[in-house]
Amino acid sequence: MTQLTVLHTEWSDGWGGQEIRIITEMKALRERGVRVLLACREQASIRVQAEEAKIPVTVLPFSGNADIATLISLVGLIRRQGVDIVNTHSGKDTWVGGFAAKIAGAKFLRTRHLSNRINPGRLNFINELADFVITTGSTVREDMVRYNRIKAERIRSIPTGMDINRFSSHRYDRDLCRQLFALEPDELVIGNVAVLRQFKRHDLLLKAMQRFHQMYPDRKLRLLIAGEGPQRANLEVLIKEMKLEERVRLLGHVTMVPEFLRAVDMFVLASDANEGVPQSLIQALLMEKPVVATDVGSVRDLHADGNFAMVAPGRVEAMLAGMQLLIDNPEQRRRYAERARPFVAANFSLEKMANATIEVYETLFGR
Repeated sequence: MTQLTVLHTEWSDGWGGQEIRIITEMKALRERGVRVLLACREQASIRVQAEEAKIPVTVLPFSGNADIATLISLVGLIRRQGVDIVNTHSGKDTWVGGFAAKIAGAKFLRTRHLSNRINPGRLNFINELADFVITTGSTVREDMVRYNRIKAERIRSIPTGMDINRFSSHRYDRDLCRQLFALEPDELVIGNVAVLRQFKRHDLLLKAMQRFHQMYPDRKLRLLIAGEGPQRANLEVLIKEMKLEERVRLLGHVTMVPEFLRAVDMFVLASDANEGVPQSLIQALLMEKPVVATDVGSVRDLHADGNFAMVAPGRVEAMLAGMQLLIDNPEQRRRYAERARPFVAANFSLEKMANATIEVYETLFGR
């Protein structure tokens, strides 16, 4: 396959699973000979990450679905740079990026990261214009075929792939990792990695911890939440109101994610919406953590061979039951830990994601 130039567009300013996926994919595809470019807003966090990775960045306003100035700039960029594929990611950049691709004669590839259903109204037609759609989970793909009139042969689920060598527990000394996060040897530590957004439902985790504090007043049970985001102030208030200051720590953004996961004893995903296949859940399973996760988005794509506990979303009682099973039962934690990694390592590697994406590129050009 001759070298392709792929321009990724991203409206979002934040730094979470979606933006991490974009950068990870761009770097992986660059290693396979694809020339990658990024267009984003000036204040976007992904801009910093792209520049650090030596990915060329063009700054544009992306001020709305009908941002004519950005559309014109994108058409010029596509033509000057010989872009073959425009890969859009968020709503606003999909409208202007998709139309720019069509005007300039490039292929229009849409990646849908979230699992919330897209408005199926006929006026919301931009996804139908895409030459191909990638979703990050199978339930998202099924929804778009059923509700958004996307032809089944033009859409494929490609979950985010992980570096399975980096996320491998034997590479990290547990005692040293626990020292990094100031954990005592006899603490049972519950971990969560997520941007502090409302749909991540950290409030449910706090309610569960409050109940556990009442149930086990003398037990050393701690919750560590790794991540930063707009809900931090609200969570700090809740922690204080619930008198959980000694039980819960907000760590902020954590770069040493494998070390964090090695340090904790179990992992909990509490989201009630919007997830595709959560990257933090993939990482926790690769690190052989016992896991409780809500049945949301495409979490089921990771569930095989009894590798973790799946509970109903948005219900503190369901969360409590799943967590209590692991807290009270070391043997169950061991069984989940033993089954956590194999299926995920075989199906959600960085190599698998990159190869599947190359196959989509080849499909777009009939190769």
